[in-house]
Amino acid sequence: TYKHQHLTIVRAGKTAYSAAVTSPVCGTGCAPLATGKHSSVDVVDLEGTGEPNVLLRLYSGGAHCCAVDQVFSYDASTATYVETERNFGDPGERLVDLAHNGHYEFLTADDTFAYEFTDFAASGLPIQILTFSSAQFHDVTSSYPKLITSDAKRWLKAFSSQRKSHYQDTTGVVAAWAADEDLLGKQQQVATFLSQQAKAGHLNSPLFPRGGGQKFVAKLQRFLRQRGYLH
Repeated sequence: TYKHQHLTIVRAGKTAYSAAVTSPVCGTGCAPLATGKHSSVDVVDLEGTGEPNVLLRLYSGGAHCCAVDQVFSYDASTATYVETERNFGDPGERLVDLAHNGHYEFLTADDTFAYEFTDFAASGLPIQILTFSSAQFHDVTSSYPKLITSDAKRWLKAFSSQRKSHYQDTTGVVAAWAADEDLLGKQQQVATFLSQQAKAGHLNSPLFPRGGGQKFVAKLQRFLRQRGYLH
């Protein structure tokens, strides 16, 4: 149980920000979250402008939830820091320099796929890559086709294994595969493959026993369109 957490940012010897740590996700009870080589508080230039941001990582607690990032950006007009928050859900994030050019990306997965087509354990979460600038997170996943391709192969391998073993909970991983492939512009190939698998009886979930087959394909396509994977 964490209480009374406080964040203070000192700039050039003067306090530029000082407030209690709070989030809509976990109120004032958020826990500090360290990931990999990174501590719960990082000072890093996320925007590549030479002006460092303060990155605060929090954990809400609870099953499959939630890694929350708060980025504090300096506002020269008010001489203080502006907070931008993103809930990364269960997968959290890794701060990486994918292009090895000194600019950082948040490597994560799309948590909206969790529970959408089956239970959490059988859900597939497609890769997601974000950058941060102008006090906003930006989805730049489509700029990394090689990583998307690698992720798609992983989900297709999982689906093929499930299909061969007659596993009756296949909709989660094939949904993640479809999202990756649609983002690569392979919409027609995806539609053909899903139709074939539906006819063969390979698209099922015990959580939604009446929502398999072509009903699943229709629901998936609506979801992918809403999420911007399918146009």
